[in-house]
Amino acid sequence: MSLLSKLRLVTVDVTGTLIAYKGQLGDYYCMAAKSAGMPCPDYKRMHEGFKAAYTEMTVKHPCFGHASNMPNIDWWKMCVNDSFIRAGYEYDDATFEKIFRRIYSTFGSSAPYSVFPDAQQFLRWLRNNGCTVGIVSNAEYRYKDVVLPALGLNQGSEWDFGVFSGIAGVEKPDRRMYEAALEMAGGVAAAEALHIGDSMRKDYAPARGVGMHALLLDRFRTAEAETWRRSGAAVLPDLIAAREWLTAAAAPAPAWRRRPSQLAAETSE
Repeated sequence: MSLLSKLRLVTVDVTGTLIAYKGQLGDYYCMAAKSAGMPCPDYKRMHEGFKAAYTEMTVKHPCFGHASNMPNIDWWKMCVNDSFIRAGYEYDDATFEKIFRRIYSTFGSSAPYSVFPDAQQFLRWLRNNGCTVGIVSNAEYRYKDVVLPALGLNQGSEWDFGVFSGIAGVEKPDRRMYEAALEMAGGVAAAEALHIGDSMRKDYAPARGVGMHALLLDRFRTAEAETWRRSGAAVLPDLIAAREWLTAAAAPAPAWRRRPSQLAAETSE
């Protein structure tokens, strides 16, 4: 019996699983600075400044300001301003406002993202096979309302509901994200649910912790993937492989590899 036949719900992470960033953070911050008549910031310093600023904001005001009743745009304004300051750039209020508006609108659109070519077909295949599909993501409301629909991943055709940290007020790896998904799917038992993501800490471990099945994708051949496999986790390279894994009578060996003929058969359907 295949795993798919036992499932009523499949939840899926977003970034790194369904979509990826195009280019680097510095590309977009550079374009925003130039639009305000300023020189391009140093890419490396900008990237490090953003990482530090974002980490601090998630500690002080988690879930994009949800608990603080902070508007999403204000959360990002503080984060972006701190990012520039940490990178060694300070602007007057009018200049920063121009730069920020460009950055905020860009990341609230489809512009900085690309959809993995197997994502849409996989989600539709799940729904056509009777599975409810949920999104479980540490993301703000614009992913739900703007970004995913702009990328062709629509509620009602590719997914049924979403648990987004900026809306739910909790974030992965908090198990409540997964418990909320089970409840939103109509009280599905954890044993009848699968979560797919790209992080052991945020996806695999908490999903298994509530009793769900779990699968990790290693799209970029990360160094951590071998450790994941040694721990016993199911790790596959993409959603084409996940589809075969779900329909197999028995789970593949940890060192699973696709044969060219298998890939051709999947992509031709």
